[in-house]
Amino acid sequence: MNSSQLGKSTSEIEVTNISGHGIWLYVRGTEHFLPYDQYPWFKEKTVSQIANVEEPNPGHYYWPDLDVDLSEAILLNPDKFPLQAKGT
Repeated sequence: MNSSQLGKSTSEIEVTNISGHGIWLYVRGTEHFLPYDQYPWFKEKTVSQIANVEEPNPGHYYWPDLDVDLSEAILLNPDKFPLQAKGT
């Protein structure tokens, strides 16, 4: 027996995993790892806060419960953005 997908996926962006080291963000076929040492805003937050992510504009990712904004450019080229915020 084969299972087939019943419809188109409605999720273009989602958090696929949360670990003790960081989170994994899936965006249109690409998964990005965001380690807590580079993205401290996610450390020690609740699953629901981390999982609540939106894409208000293409390439702009926003976590409203955490008031965190990241861009696709930051995720693809973190070395080009050496300044990092301190965790609160």
